[in-house]
Amino acid sequence: MTGDKNLPVFKGRREDARLVTGQGCYTADRNLPGQLHAFFLRSDRAHAEIVSIDTQAALAVPGVVAVFTGADTARAGFKVAPPLVKFPGRGGAALKVPHRDVLANQRVRFVGQEVAMAVAESALAAQDGAEAIAVEYRDLPPVVDEEAALAPGAPQLHHDIPGNLCFDFEYGDEAKTEQAFARAAHVTRLTLESNRMVGNPMEPKACLAAHDPASGTYDFYSSTQGISLMLAGLTGVTGIPAEKIRVHAQDVGGAFGIRSDAYVEYCAAVLAAKTLGRPVKWVSSRSETFVSDYHGRAARLTGELALDRDGRFLGIRFHWIVNSGAYLSQPGPIINTMTTTAHVANAYRIPALYGRHRLALTNTTPTSAYRGAGRPNVSYLVERLVEKAARETGIDRIELRRRNLIPREAFPYQTPVAAFVYDSGDPPGLLERAVKHAQWSTFQARRAEAARRGKLRGIGCAIFIEPSGGGASPREQAAIQFDASGNARIYALAGPSGQGHETVFPEIVAEVLGMDARRISLRASDPHGPQLAGEGTISSRSMISHGGAMVFAAREVIRKGLALAAAELKAGAQDVVFERGRYRVRGRGASIGIAELAARYAGASPHPLDALGEIQLARTFPGGAHVAEVEIDPETGVIRVERYVAVDDCGRVLNHVLLEGQLHGGIVQGLGQVLGEHCIYDRASGQLLTGSFMDYYMPRASVLREAQLYDHPVPSPNNPLGAKGGGEAGTTGAVPAVSNAVLDALQPLGIDLLDLPYTPARIWHAISAARQRK
Repeated sequence: MTGDKNLPVFKGRREDARLVTGQGCYTADRNLPGQLHAFFLRSDRAHAEIVSIDTQAALAVPGVVAVFTGADTARAGFKVAPPLVKFPGRGGAALKVPHRDVLANQRVRFVGQEVAMAVAESALAAQDGAEAIAVEYRDLPPVVDEEAALAPGAPQLHHDIPGNLCFDFEYGDEAKTEQAFARAAHVTRLTLESNRMVGNPMEPKACLAAHDPASGTYDFYSSTQGISLMLAGLTGVTGIPAEKIRVHAQDVGGAFGIRSDAYVEYCAAVLAAKTLGRPVKWVSSRSETFVSDYHGRAARLTGELALDRDGRFLGIRFHWIVNSGAYLSQPGPIINTMTTTAHVANAYRIPALYGRHRLALTNTTPTSAYRGAGRPNVSYLVERLVEKAARETGIDRIELRRRNLIPREAFPYQTPVAAFVYDSGDPPGLLERAVKHAQWSTFQARRAEAARRGKLRGIGCAIFIEPSGGGASPREQAAIQFDASGNARIYALAGPSGQGHETVFPEIVAEVLGMDARRISLRASDPHGPQLAGEGTISSRSMISHGGAMVFAAREVIRKGLALAAAELKAGAQDVVFERGRYRVRGRGASIGIAELAARYAGASPHPLDALGEIQLARTFPGGAHVAEVEIDPETGVIRVERYVAVDDCGRVLNHVLLEGQLHGGIVQGLGQVLGEHCIYDRASGQLLTGSFMDYYMPRASVLREAQLYDHPVPSPNNPLGAKGGGEAGTTGAVPAVSNAVLDALQPLGIDLLDLPYTPARIWHAISAARQRK
């Protein structure tokens, strides 16, 4: 990684040649004979009763075959996929899950909700048909703000969820935390907005559904982070048995957490395919991405930090109000509750902790996991609290962190939440390397030089520990099978969406087997492959869970090959050892490579070396220390990120090139949240005001001119590779690091609190107001 010496030379990723030359196969590239096309009519208002729907004009449009409405999906008996939250909330109360019709029935609850679906011989005819549908509405008052939704007298979204509160969740020890605050010498308090964001993957949602009436089976093509995730959603909504659905996905143009659910459009397409007896294809537009893809973040975060006279942390307290949208995504409730409790103490020794998170329903698009899946919220709130506490107490920002970080020798570390233990780490080592490489000690000279040019310069630090791995399935499986030429194929439930799985997974198996990685290929989420237990690509778990299962599968291949090799070498199995890809007879020169052995038995079905590997649920806790340095033009409010240093503990690194790509992408997405991304609804009408790239900021390559990335690995004992996740680290570190840097630049003007995003207009107005006050 940049800044580290003596790194090996890496070859390019296998998938790159196919993807960058336009030879990828995305869902929109899929076609089946006789297919029809779908288009959805969406609600143009945030909250209204549906008085009537007239489809006669739509059915008269040339090429239109059928129109489906909420009455059709209601008759089909479609349900809501079961939520991932199985645990109770405050006082033992369960999560309240609002019913969502696949197509709106009787009422719409957010702009963009699916009201009807036209199916036609062409995509354009389907669009013409949908636009000819006449809907009469009776408007109802909307509520788009999470706190306003919980206030007395707020418009009610669902009659069976009073007060719009679908979950009230608490964790930690309230009484112990109260005692810690009572004896504190200083308490820092802060409320922050975690701005709502649109995921905007390169590839918009799309699907292709086909039904075989003879067998009762379905073939379903879509972009997904793993077939197990998509399959669970489809079966949960439609009631179709899992064994009757084959999910297909090859290339996925970005996922970021919002490609794990079975969206209602997918379920409508499945119904249409069965009803009409022909495949049905749907490809959404970018406008539909903005209004109907699940959004991310959208929470009001309040935190309090208690310190003693020496600046030691005594306790921390949280109160979140989360905007869940009009309905619940499957992952949404869990990432804003249990996922965050895994690391709310961040990288610090904090003996007492308590939190309460309330999930509110509003007339907005539902929210879900988005890169970081709750982790950036935790890191942002805690690191802003620490930064503010340092300024209030007069203790140096780095020194305050040093006094409170968990030392390396304290790992494995029991967090204040009993269910979670940090497996390994070295937060002090991360911090020291970060401030060294960022040249923190000489920053004041750079600030003075910027001031002479009329600029404001700031530096900010963020340190974090986050969870990775885990999942709802208690185990992860992977299979290795050998083909007729003796080459190996890996089968796993991974859902690649840019991580480089096709490159790194064969490298892992090749390392164990001692084979040439070019003779090993990945079959990710192959519906025709062996049936496997596990989950897809979520929560930075691929290397830990999928990679770990592959290691066990490769070891099983070696075990199975022992007897075969002994027979080939005319020796007893007890005399044969396996070393660096070859079986050798002790004391003799005779040997045979595992690739040769596989080729000897090529054509056998099943191949005698075929193996299944399994790993139990594994969770690890990677960490990092990031430092950002920014410069602000006070005349325009424009922020430039001048330096960015990241020191990360991702455990054992299997492929630096791929990890560096993950970190770069995550950092830029974090910069997007800090510098401009903001999904805004009009409070009066509930209309989405940022529904296109004309209104919604997206970070460009120029926002991060250079990132210096360094390894500080502490291998995890929780998986055979010693790996920890790296997919979320860039975002988790960037949001607080850059926020702290911007506020450090503004601090001389007396500005110590500003809501994200830090757009030029917001920065300019803050500076102008500060100058007027002075």
